[in-house]
Amino acid sequence: MNIKKATITVKMNEIGAFAVVRGTVARTLEIAEGLKKGGIPCMEISFTNNDAGEAIKAVKEKYGDDMIVGAGTVLDAQTARIAILSGADFIISCNGDEDVAKLCNRYQIPYGPGCTTVTEAINGLTWGAAFIKAFPISNFYGPKLAKIFKTPTPFMPIMASGGITLDNITEWLQNGVDFLGMGGLLTNGTVDEIAANAAKVREIIDTFRAGNSKQN
Repeated sequence: MNIKKATITVKMNEIGAFAVVRGTVARTLEIAEGLKKGGIPCMEISFTNNDAGEAIKAVKEKYGDDMIVGAGTVLDAQTARIAILSGADFIISCNGDEDVAKLCNRYQIPYGPGCTTVTEAINGLTWGAAFIKAFPISNFYGPKLAKIFKTPTPFMPIMASGGITLDNITEWLQNGVDFLGMGGLLTNGTVDEIAANAAKVREIIDTFRAGNSKQN
């Protein structure tokens, strides 16, 4: 049985965080190496870069299933198709688009539409989104945004991107965020520096989850 969408979604949830990457193909491969070494083998490659498709291909060719690689800033179905053909494991955008959602469902690719309101988020789930990207409001509401969404809709999987630091990861998780997107923290510096930051993120997430499971 082909359960690709479910399998990738579960893997993303287990990892709990990802890097938001905007760089050359060579730099993307360096970032991927650091992420893998640090225990956060997941990255979103933004289609704000013209060579995003090439970068996705390069990472998947080198790491295969050892690295979950998604496409970001996917505004329309045409771009989503290019990303999927390039090997993207998931699709994320700053907006919600029903045609993108349908295409992703057709090819069993998890889709995370960017949503600001609960209405937008519910529409995204209705279209078949695997999770909801709270954007750009994560920068304004901060960690409490997940609770704002999840109080009326506790079943909603929330991904936050923006305003996340080593100092507040635990607070985000306490408020119910399921998946964390990070820019500079997981993309700046040498391979070893990225690996060190990724390891810190991994430790914080694992510590929180271990404590949470004991409470439950």
